[in-house]
Amino acid sequence: MKVIVLGAGIIGVSTAWHLLDEGHEVTVVDRQDDAALETSFANGAQISVSFCEPWANAEAPLKVAKWLLRDDSPLLFRPRLDPHQWRWGLSFLAQCTDAAFERNVAQLVALGRYSHEALKALVARTGIEYHRLERGILHFFSTQADFDAGAAAAELMRRHGVDRRVLTRDEVLKVEPALAAFGARIAGGTYTPSDESGDARVFTQQLARLCAQRGATFLYGHDVLGFEPSGDRVVGVRVRDRATRRVRTLTADHYVAAMGSFTAPLLRPLGVCLNVYPAKGYSATLRLKHPERASTVSLLDDSRKVAISRLGDEVRIAGTAEMAGYDTSLDSPTARVRCQALVKRYEELFPGVADTSAPRFWAGLRPSTPTNIPYIGRSRIANLWLNTGHGTLGWTHGAGSGRALALLMSGKRPDVAFGFCGDVPARARRAVPVAA
Repeated sequence: MKVIVLGAGIIGVSTAWHLLDEGHEVTVVDRQDDAALETSFANGAQISVSFCEPWANAEAPLKVAKWLLRDDSPLLFRPRLDPHQWRWGLSFLAQCTDAAFERNVAQLVALGRYSHEALKALVARTGIEYHRLERGILHFFSTQADFDAGAAAAELMRRHGVDRRVLTRDEVLKVEPALAAFGARIAGGTYTPSDESGDARVFTQQLARLCAQRGATFLYGHDVLGFEPSGDRVVGVRVRDRATRRVRTLTADHYVAAMGSFTAPLLRPLGVCLNVYPAKGYSATLRLKHPERASTVSLLDDSRKVAISRLGDEVRIAGTAEMAGYDTSLDSPTARVRCQALVKRYEELFPGVADTSAPRFWAGLRPSTPTNIPYIGRSRIANLWLNTGHGTLGWTHGAGSGRALALLMSGKRPDVAFGFCGDVPARARRAVPVAA
């Protein structure tokens, strides 16, 4: 088949790679000048299979209400005259039950495991290097109450087969000695040695180049304007070259919408209404002055809800979510507060370790669903496929999502207990494992 993939982030490029494996002709379209220059550009860098709890839980409504007026809050909901935001918010509240939480966790863990195996197989095959550290993820807590809640969450994850260990303060410091300066303020932690970290942008850009070497066409610098429907199918997609302003229609047998937060507005004219809303996330990347004193285990700081990952001689601090539309600016008062809070927190944890005088700040839009479960599979339109809504887990779920969708499009059934969109073709009878 001839397939057009819209979006060159980790999701779109992974999809393209696996479509090539299935023998298809692939064209990838993106408005940026290279792959991974939007949501995949400077994220938290964690492959967090074991730390994938949905945002929606029984305690979430009260927490969000308390955070409404705090510019530095972990989750900031700024109400707007936007029906899509309100639809998302009401659906989120409906998911804030223990039963929904358990149901959503089961799917996220299943997809995470499948994706991690797909990533490891892909790296073994290609040799891509991306500051990968296979040292697990350590989640530490600053109060006994938060630690108790974390231990309960670890027990839930263990029921789903995840090796998430509960650690005392001393055990936390043994896993990551670089936290010693902050050790007196740590109540305990949880740790999963099987998780890892690495630079999603570096990985995605290298994978895109390998896709091109295998015959994929990449149309960078092209805006996606909309689809041309006919009956129950799409017969073309209109794109505009940003350099020449020329508009043309690209045609294919099948189309994949993998444009992150921008997928939902793109598909609405077709009557495909995805409940995806952008969550603005921030990061700061700092140069390390003393790499020997910096952490190497990827960290989750529970009190500030930030991730900290080592990337060679730099460190990435990322976190917070702001439900306030499609703005990615860094110059608003709220954005400045949130950016500086990341740097301040790192200095509290690791005083003098990084150069805080010249941080590289970034903001990106995470395509979030109320359940945190992405849309993967066929849309209501016969030849239009979905791979979006991964929220904060795009890097974690990217390789597996791409592989699963490529298999579905080829009439095969991925070997994972996940609720894919649409019907798997009737001829699909055999489950296909990751290593196949």
